[in-house]
Amino acid sequence: MHEEVQVSKDAPLLETRSLTKEFRGFKAVSDVNLSVAEGTIHALVGPNGAGKTTLFNLLTGFLSPSSGSIVFDGKDITGKEPEEIAPLGIARSFQITSLFDQMTLREHVELALASPTGMGMQFWRSIKRMAVFRDRSMELLDHVGLADRAGLPAGSLAYGQKRALELAIAMALDPKLLLLDEPTAGMGIEDVDRTIALVKQLAEGRTVVFVDHNMHVVGSLASTVTVLQSGQVLAEGSYDEVRNDERVITAYLGAAHD
Repeated sequence: MHEEVQVSKDAPLLETRSLTKEFRGFKAVSDVNLSVAEGTIHALVGPNGAGKTTLFNLLTGFLSPSSGSIVFDGKDITGKEPEEIAPLGIARSFQITSLFDQMTLREHVELALASPTGMGMQFWRSIKRMAVFRDRSMELLDHVGLADRAGLPAGSLAYGQKRALELAIAMALDPKLLLLDEPTAGMGIEDVDRTIALVKQLAEGRTVVFVDHNMHVVGSLASTVTVLQSGQVLAEGSYDEVRNDERVITAYLGAAHD
């Protein structure tokens, strides 16, 4: 039973309380208290094995915590399934393997636009009914620089273009909270800078939490940075604050700036 949580007007949009995930005696996430303010871009960083991916999977319902709680927009969502969490206003940018190679870019975005209406469930037998979403899907594809490829299959896109398509899909879902998992992984510098601009655009009017190893990306986007080490919060603050924290330099950022 998930209850409404009494919150003040200044309460964070997303909050974890003593969140812990244990795997056979190993605590991948240990007693994490995370607070994400509404309307901010919040980065989760840390060395490999720090617990970033596990924490992300806990936030999106792909893992259930061993203990602790997760509160989103005044609701306790601890242990909810991903399909229960999404309608509350949380969208996650999935890895590119979630795209259908044979579907066109426009069909991907139309399907995302249709999902809140229930029409998405009938997609395969009523493609013509998706025409109502065509104009909006083209607007979104134009936002991410893919309008000229709208009719092409997703499988024909280059890596960076596939990630841009994911962002268009995320925009179509119009979430309160957007979770981005390594949005610039594997990209060249040109695609990275374009993605930074796209995420800034996406963040207008919503809250973003992202995981990224690229400190240029973190410094360009994040208003708040939470640094994890060994499943625990090591430090938190602005990018400049955490990058100058001796504990962080030792654990992570030092290696990135040598």
